Amino acid sequence: MTDDSVARAAELLRQGELVAFPTETVYGLGADAANPAAVAKIFAAKGRPADHPLIVHLPGADHLGRWARDIPASAYALAAAFWPGPLTLILKRRPNVPDAVTGGQDTVGLRVPGHPLALALLREFGGADGGGLAAPSANRFGRISPTTAEHVRADLGAAVALVLDGGPCAVGIESTILDLSAAQPAILRPGMVGAEAIAQVLGAAPALGAGAAAPRVSGSLAAHYAPRTQLVLVPGDGLPIALRAAIAANEKIAVLSCLEQPLTHELVVWRRAPAEAAGFAHDLYRNLRELDALACARIVVQRPPQTAAWRAILDRLQRAAAGSG
Repeated sequence: MTDDSVARAAELLRQGELVAFPTETVYGLGADAANPAAVAKIFAAKGRPADHPLIVHLPGADHLGRWARDIPASAYALAAAFWPGPLTLILKRRPNVPDAVTGGQDTVGLRVPGHPLALALLREFGGADGGGLAAPSANRFGRISPTTAEHVRADLGAAVALVLDGGPCAVGIESTILDLSAAQPAILRPGMVGAEAIAQVLGAAPALGAGAAAPRVSGSLAAHYAPRTQLVLVPGDGLPIALRAAIAANEKIAVLSCLEQPLTHELVVWRRAPAEAAGFAHDLYRNLRELDALACARIVVQRPPQTAAWRAILDRLQRAAAGSG
């Protein structure tokens, strides 16, 4: 991708248009976060509920003060440890932040993405003025997130003025969201920056999950990240039972598993996934998209381990199962 493409993308954003760009997590659908009319185009393109807040992407931690107030020292410590990278911080918003970005709440989500093309775009667009880009995942709301430029084009087409192609995303699932707006830090959406790593910076473990007073955040609905094909989670030792049941019913099924295929049959499409969490996460949305395109009766996914390393992946799969079919 050339410097000219980045300059053109920044100019389109200044004109109030939408530009999709790669991050290390998934591709984002970017708009000028300070322009409510531009932000409204995100909601229209995605079919996203108006009260669902967006994350503002910044070129560096030195831009935090443009968007947030009462910033705790812990925010800067976490930024030094994890930015650029897949961690979003929820902070008290400044009055100038549009309600369209925050879903009408008194908080705003902020992060610095860890992708060179995203950072080049943010620097070109934001400059010294502290401009930021509101950027949820660049797909239809509730569906499988995009990890390539081709995914974006297939989902959103002409709704996006320009798609910057930075290749496949390195992480593959969305950022960890950490709430710093209350006295007790809390992880509101798990990601590949885990609680243990955050605790090493904070000196204490963050809470896991949202309390009653926690702000709404991206990706927190029960049904999300979903294929159109029904998705079901089964333990590894339950896969042979699921296969035999599908064959007996003459149903074609797709399977995503870390295991060797126990039996072969023309009605079974078996996709073997990496057995370690980082590799599984990297491939997850690509695998789900490809299996979703096969017109199977269902997608059967091996339930991942209930360990800290797999927490974010299990979160995405449970929400995908709830929203599928």
